[in-house]
Amino acid sequence: MSTTIAIVGAGAIGGALAHRLARSEHASRVLLIDPSVGVAAGKALDINQAGPVERFDTHVSGAGLDEVIGASVVVLADPAERPDGDWTGEEAADWLERIAGLVRRAPLVLAGAAHGPLVAHAVERLGIDPRRVIGSAPIGFNSALRAIVALEAGVSPSQVAVSVVGNPPEHPVIGWSHATAGGRALEQALSPPQLQRLRQRAARLWPPGPYTLASATVSLIGGLLSESERTFSCFVAKPTGGVPAVEAAAVAVRVGLHGIESEEAPSLSQREHVELDRSLPT
Repeated sequence: MSTTIAIVGAGAIGGALAHRLARSEHASRVLLIDPSVGVAAGKALDINQAGPVERFDTHVSGAGLDEVIGASVVVLADPAERPDGDWTGEEAADWLERIAGLVRRAPLVLAGAAHGPLVAHAVERLGIDPRRVIGSAPIGFNSALRAIVALEAGVSPSQVAVSVVGNPPEHPVIGWSHATAGGRALEQALSPPQLQRLRQRAARLWPPGPYTLASATVSLIGGLLSESERTFSCFVAKPTGGVPAVEAAAVAVRVGLHGIESEEAPSLSQREHVELDRSLPT
């Protein structure tokens, strides 16, 4: 079955994402879309030329926005003309509205570190189904967190489990109480000074860099297309009961072909639950 992933934005995140998607072979075709048409086409050509060396067959091409029609997943990344920043504010909202007008069912993944508010905007202002709009940046934050925990504990990052929810970057809630490293509870594996050092370092991990954000998005897309049982910490739209009516928060979710399938309760201590309640929209 032919699967197309469309990436809107050929900046540092978008370019890295296109390359990683091609290597992952989650899709048979990757579209790279950007107002700087020549930049998008050039990056696509470079990736295609790497295919025989890196042994992947996914075709990457520069494209126009109208070609997002029929894509299995559409990603909003970052502009080629501003390699040091995401699309934000009215510009980002305009791109998202244009994408939403062309794509009615496919999940919309917002890959930038600053795209949390855009998730809420998509639901409240554009009326997009909240299950379809997912911000992937918290996955990158979780990945960076697992890396520093692994370094402190002397294990592989794949042996670390720790949850991130809440409202990063202002108020992330990290499940230190139920975190594990190498099969042991983190609070048993590390000394109090080590745990304190990790807490201090974790506060400096946001925003994730473009390659981390690209990897996070590839991971989420893999989950969307495979309907795996894995959970992902993502920005999702949450009702507030006030004004604004919707805000974004990082929540553990399971995903499928059409977006968010369910939310999963994180493993937290009573104190961490209180922190979470304070950080989430009410």
